[in-house]
Amino acid sequence: MDPAETSRPASTREPADASLWDTPIVLAATPIGNLGDATDRLKRLLASAEVIAAEDTRTARHLARALEVTFHARMVSLHEHNEASRSEELVEQARAGTRILVVSDAGMPSVSDPGFRLVEAAIAAGVGVTVAPGASAVTTALALSGLPTDRFSFAGFVPRKAGERKKLLDRLVTEEWTTVLFESPHRIAATLREFAVALGEDRPAALARELTKRYEEVLRGGLGELAAEAAQRQLRGEMVLVIGGGSAAGAGSEPMSLQELAGVVLDRVAEGVKLKTAAKEIGAAHGVPASEIYDAALLRRRAERSAGTVD
Repeated sequence: MDPAETSRPASTREPADASLWDTPIVLAATPIGNLGDATDRLKRLLASAEVIAAEDTRTARHLARALEVTFHARMVSLHEHNEASRSEELVEQARAGTRILVVSDAGMPSVSDPGFRLVEAAIAAGVGVTVAPGASAVTTALALSGLPTDRFSFAGFVPRKAGERKKLLDRLVTEEWTTVLFESPHRIAATLREFAVALGEDRPAALARELTKRYEEVLRGGLGELAAEAAQRQLRGEMVLVIGGGSAAGAGSEPMSLQELAGVVLDRVAEGVKLKTAAKEIGAAHGVPASEIYDAALLRRRAERSAGTVD
């Protein structure tokens, strides 16, 4: 183990409330945009932790400065590329009594962020772990969506691979619970269009962006309506998509037409994906020959370009 990551002698420990560190590993939620949402418990944990495991150490340091918290902990990284190995180290330190705070860039660690493997390792080793709750993009978007909140599921980020996305859409066709998803701003227009075709343009949904920030906005309506608005605007900021439940009858589950698939392919091309690659992915996901989708996309693109030159 790196000597820089061993715990300090007990005699040099910073004082902490006894109840604050009943459990050696604490996962703490951080603000998702508004610093005013930082809890008093988060501030006290930052000030008294001995090790802070952060998704991005620069972001964690900036947060501490913004909250005017002086911390004495050693800062270590905990991200998707090192979580497996780093978790073992952190669990061993916690077993020895080191106070370890885990934070992500925004929201609750382990929810579409690093932390799950650490919790899994701590449980397996019999080392205590707890959470300090706080802001959450999932529940914030859900509350603002205007869609049913009594039963919902969180599906993380919309899959980038066409096959995995197709599996998600197949499940959503008859999903009766409200579903919450994350998506990147540069992909949201294409995603909404594909979802509108697969799930039905009238499927109720809400798109929340910049939650808790100055320019917070929530778009509500059918998927078709949201897709049209996203196509007209260059939406920015963190995106949370909330989709209302569908019917058991599977409305909107008719196969996509060749022209619709061509439209989805061109949306992917606009994101920077090569036309042949997009046609192959979409074709494999929907059971349509890639060559047919490729040809249809070429014809559609030529038609759109020709239409654009007509007065």
